[in-house]
Amino acid sequence: MKNIKTLLLVSVIAIGTLASVSCTKNLDKINVDPDNPAKVPTNTIFTGANRSLFNYTRDGWWGARMTLPWMQYMAQNNYVTEDQYQYRETQAANGWGYLYRSAINYKDIIEICENPARRAEAAVLGDIDNQISVSRIMMAYIFDILVTHFGDVPYWSYGQRDNPNFQALNIESYMTVAYATQEEIYADILKELKEASQKLKLDQPVFRSGDKIYNGDANKWKKLANSLRLRIANRIKDVYPAANAEIEDAIKSGVFTSNADNAIHLFTTSSAEASPFWRTFYVDNRTDFFVNRTFLKLLTGKTGGFGVDPRLYNVAAPKGLTFRVYNEQGYRDSEDMNDYPGMPYGLPTVETYYQQIANINIFAKDYLRADRGEVMMEYSEVAFILSELNGWGQSEYENGVRANMERLRVPPASIAQFMSKLPSASMRNVLTQKYVTLFYNPDESWNEYRRTGYPDAEILLMPGKKDTRPHDGTEYTFTPLRSGNVVASDLPARI
Repeated sequence: MKNIKTLLLVSVIAIGTLASVSCTKNLDKINVDPDNPAKVPTNTIFTGANRSLFNYTRDGWWGARMTLPWMQYMAQNNYVTEDQYQYRETQAANGWGYLYRSAINYKDIIEICENPARRAEAAVLGDIDNQISVSRIMMAYIFDILVTHFGDVPYWSYGQRDNPNFQALNIESYMTVAYATQEEIYADILKELKEASQKLKLDQPVFRSGDKIYNGDANKWKKLANSLRLRIANRIKDVYPAANAEIEDAIKSGVFTSNADNAIHLFTTSSAEASPFWRTFYVDNRTDFFVNRTFLKLLTGKTGGFGVDPRLYNVAAPKGLTFRVYNEQGYRDSEDMNDYPGMPYGLPTVETYYQQIANINIFAKDYLRADRGEVMMEYSEVAFILSELNGWGQSEYENGVRANMERLRVPPASIAQFMSKLPSASMRNVLTQKYVTLFYNPDESWNEYRRTGYPDAEILLMPGKKDTRPHDGTEYTFTPLRSGNVVASDLPARI
């Protein structure tokens, strides 16, 4: 068992009581640390927990060195062994720790709201029941990440606090905690999301300030709870008998219906509050990460059968950094597909040619914006799920593609051109287009690959298969590093 007490105490200390009380009356004010107040407002805890959650799951460690390269959106030119599945142990350990730290912050909000001595104080900031409900939703989101990455994990539930198997976050009671099974965690996550959705007071604010996802709108939080329930139930429907009833109830209760419902955590242009990958690239100067050749083959129409995807210009800058070529549609990066070779994935060794940024593709300005929001879930994903549930329905499939393009501000003429040639809905086509949209949510893309096997081996470079270096056409074989006597034949299935 992992000892999570030490990990969790850090966050408790960070927001807890650090002020000292002196025996000498004249030293009272001196002994109070203004940067560590004894009482932190619930909206401040919520803001900090959300920002920490995305800062440490969409940064240059958890995301950029694991699921982004595993799903072949991103590739490295320095630490190529990580692209060969040899991730660092600290990446997994840090991810584990930061996820639980955010979870305990949401539990702190619940405890403040239920504390008679602090309830009135919290009520000034937003409706008490709504604060509890959105904290439950965010914890469900976190525990879904934990269980999909690690399998059985320590778990805590608002609705089943007395369950002896759910010991996580009770740091004063357990030095080491029980690991709950995936089956009981998934069942309870679905229950938590449903109950939280039902208890939201739609005519009352969640928080009057500090909510960087929905600005305190309880109606949108309700749709998110139902959409997350739809996502999870659809993911496990083949192994969980009650999933179909959950799917039907989630849809009936109200899921996303347009981009206006998207759950996106907002960031700003200030260095301290900018998006995590912008800080990785510009502040930390980590120019290790480039657009994967595999993904660019799909977006430039070389694989997949979709033709040139106009979202290419939202993802990749042309090699040589030749930005802003003018054409009749306005300013856009180069439309010469030869300018998008991509960084070869899983090279056997570091190669000098690919150490030169002019020879590969950095990410586009749109992706590297300081204020780019991080996606929890967007309407296009819901549309693709509905297409699947309706036997790979055409209209839902088209809605999903169009919605993602509109969210990215792709010019209407380019959307219309792409949609006019969009191949008909099928399992392969729907899930491949879902893969493109989940570039902005790589953990969920990894979940979908493990569930469905898509995108397939025409698009992904699988272990043991050959690819060519784009600059000279020479071949190499993608060979993941061994783990003991195990030679990978597929993408990683677990951390």
